[in-house]
Amino acid sequence: MREVNVMKEDRVVSSNDYTMDVSLDFFNERLKVEDYRGNVASIHKQVMRLLDEHPFTKVIVKSRQEDWKTFLELGYQFEALYTGYYNGSDAYSMALFSENSRRTSDYWIFEDETLQQVKEIKCTLDVPSASGYTIRKAEEKDAKELSNLYQAVFEIYPTPMNDPDYIAKLMKHDSIFYVAEYEGKIVSAASADINRKYHNAELTDCATLPEHRKNGLMKILIAKLENELKEQKIFCSYSIARALSFGMNAVFHQRKYAYKGRFTKNCNIFNKLEDMNLWVCDLSRR
Repeated sequence: MREVNVMKEDRVVSSNDYTMDVSLDFFNERLKVEDYRGNVASIHKQVMRLLDEHPFTKVIVKSRQEDWKTFLELGYQFEALYTGYYNGSDAYSMALFSENSRRTSDYWIFEDETLQQVKEIKCTLDVPSASGYTIRKAEEKDAKELSNLYQAVFEIYPTPMNDPDYIAKLMKHDSIFYVAEYEGKIVSAASADINRKYHNAELTDCATLPEHRKNGLMKILIAKLENELKEQKIFCSYSIARALSFGMNAVFHQRKYAYKGRFTKNCNIFNKLEDMNLWVCDLSRR
């Protein structure tokens, strides 16, 4: 899920032998190193200084392929692999925990069982018909109605999607939204958050009102977003789905995304810190 939040601060931290883009994510109680160059040991020392200053219980680093073993030696653990993230090169998601309670998952075995059930489903790129629904690209004027949808579906969400101004701001930058309407009302939505620097996109903000689920709407919206990404020559598409959710994991498995790992207690969603599964697809192979 997109990591922009009213309870979040982005910084560029530099010294004579490194620079890094860090996100102080207070809402999700974590520190994220989104990008970096330079001396990994010096980066780690700065991370530890930031942990001394702030009450974060998890650190997440998107490591280059050549550095993940160094992060491992510094005490980080490998969680998931973003294949093709850096303009075709892989990003290794490395995690460091400061509390046992954050490191320990309460539902890991159940989530493994759910994942196995998901993988038994047949993969298909066929898109169901949208009989009775209108599928379209969202516009800024839809921001208020979209915020109502997210507020209705999620009691707690890692980003302020209940704020129409925030949604409108996303649309002005590099986020594409598609929606499904029923009788003139938006009942389902999803977005693609595009990273222009590294030519990848996260499929996120997936929400459908309960009474409209099981109609295949999310598969339709995801397919529309994928077509938009391919037109823009964005081929690395990924999504982070709640590990407890059979439905969303099934959508990405059926769309031929590959499971690439699980983030332990990654973010606050619904009513707790939840584990999240990473799904990645190379759209150029479609």
